[in-house]
Parts: sequence; structure tokens; C-alpha cells
Amino acid sequence: MKIKLIAIGKTDEKFLEEGIDKYLKRLKHYHPVEFIVIPDIKQGGKYTPDKLKEEEGRLILQKVQEGDHLIMLDEKGKMFTSGEFANYLQKKLNSVTTNLIFVVGGAFGFSQAVYARANDKLALSTMTFTHQMIRLFFTEQLYRGFTILRGEKYHND
Repeated sequence: MKIKLIAIGKTDEKFLEEGIDKYLKRLKHYHPVEFIVIPDIKQGGKYTPDKLKEEEGRLILQKVQEGDHLIMLDEKGKMFTSGEFANYLQKKLNSVTTNLIFVVGGAFGFSQAVYARANDKLALSTMTFTHQMIRLFFTEQLYRGFTILRGEKYHND
């Protein structure tokens, strides 16, 4: 089983890209993780937000296979402490037999088709962050979750 993080559009800020790369490298020590960036929709600025979400959703769902466990990073999702997220992650690692896929939507969120396909929804905060920042925050939390599961010193509880 592989953990995949799917995101729409490239990361524009170098500091975010460096942070994401830092945690992706650290995660290799614990579990295979793949970061998949779906390119921005060409001329997406000409689309309505709903049409853009539909097009992005279609591209996201093309990356998801039938048995994959899809978890949306969505403001309407469940919220966990880092320790609770580590336990959630362990349960998924124990029970999911295919890929565990986390997905970050575009600037306007997700299409109804992605909501319908999702197995779970997680929220990282009640605050709003850019979809680019969420990538960094989530990769750090994924790394933190693995260190908690291993009893390593990274997480100060």
C-alpha cells in the first residue's frame, strides 16, 4: 500500500515547496509516499468556480482507482489532535488494502463528484488556509503522525 497526496496546481512559493520536500523526504523513512500534482486547468480563469471544480474533480478522480481509500482535506471534515490523527492513520494503515489517498482541492474546493467518491473528509483547522499551504501543513502532520506512532521525540506531548 502506498500513501498518495494529490493536489491541484503547482506550488508557487519556494518556501512552501522546500518545506513540502523536507517532510516528503523524512516520510520515506516510514512509508512509501507519493506526491502527485495535477497541473492547473489551462485558461481556468475563464471558467466559473463550479465549472473549474468539475474539471479539477474529473482530473482528481482519474488518479483514483476503484479500491483506493480517498480522504479529502476539506473544511467540512473531521478534526483531530495530532495524537488522534496518528491513531486514525494507524487504523487506516491496518485496514486499507489498496492505496490511501489524501487530496487537496483547488482554490474553490471540490466538485460534487469528488465528495461522492470520498471515503472520509479531514479538516486541518477551522481557519481557512490557501490550498498551497495545506500541502505543507498536511505533509508535516503526516510526518508527525508517524513519529507519534513510533514513539519518537519529534512530537512534544
